[in-house]
Amino acid sequence: MSNSGDVPMTRRHLVSGIGAATLVGALPQLLEAQSGAAAPPANATAGRLRQSVARWCFSRTPIHDLCKEAKAIGLVGIDLLGPEEWSVPAQYGLECTMGNSWGTIPIGFNRLEHHDKLVTDGEAYIPRAAAAGVKKIVVFSGNRAGLADREGIANCITGLKRLMSTAEKHGVVLCMEMLNSKVDHKDYHADHTDWAVAVAEGLNSPSFRLLYDIYHMQVMEGDVIATIGKAWKWIGHFHTAGVPGRHEIGDTQELYYPAIAKSIADRGYSGVLAHEFMPQKAGFETLGEAVKLCTV
Repeated sequence: MSNSGDVPMTRRHLVSGIGAATLVGALPQLLEAQSGAAAPPANATAGRLRQSVARWCFSRTPIHDLCKEAKAIGLVGIDLLGPEEWSVPAQYGLECTMGNSWGTIPIGFNRLEHHDKLVTDGEAYIPRAAAAGVKKIVVFSGNRAGLADREGIANCITGLKRLMSTAEKHGVVLCMEMLNSKVDHKDYHADHTDWAVAVAEGLNSPSFRLLYDIYHMQVMEGDVIATIGKAWKWIGHFHTAGVPGRHEIGDTQELYYPAIAKSIADRGYSGVLAHEFMPQKAGFETLGEAVKLCTV
């Protein structure tokens, strides 16, 4: 990032440097999309997919304004909220569709030395989320730092297993996000679907699922429709963004979201597909366009 502050800060920089609960409000003005009128309602409620939007992508928009726009566009909620904003969507007939993690992207469950703190913090965080009506929380593998895949997977299973009884008791699902290690999250361990599936299979709990980020997995492995099909049993949440660049999901990028959305809906998906792209235009027009593309 330049000293002048004119380069957008990514989610990686934010979550790596601070606790995820303080993520909201940290992005600079180039990610701002608070001006302009909302796009016309996209009739998302008429489609088969329940859609939402990631909070950090519109971090400079006041949360109440974002909820109003989300409701007008036809979204069901706001994704990746910290505890201080968990209760706001319900005031507009919306949900917090996923809560931020209590940890950070680089420091995750793939290392035994992190487990005690992550588990202690998680034991307090999960009931708090459940009491606020938050049913999903994102969690992270952590960075490799030279650790072998097999050991990282085994360690994630060991650490997360300590939280499964609490999560199951409170009806909360912990969703491990797969992130690309090529562009945005160098050295992140859960950078392939098979890696994360191995963790899910080892835990075999209804309170653990995968957050399949379509952007990240296109960067790492492509073939997203087929890969989603193979991992379907374990997927509990989706994120969208355009490739390359992590911007809008329209016709300027390589993924064809109408087909991806249809393939997900055709499988009877009842969860949430959350838009997590960095808007290049002010206002909510491109968010409305994304909703229309994924309304099938």
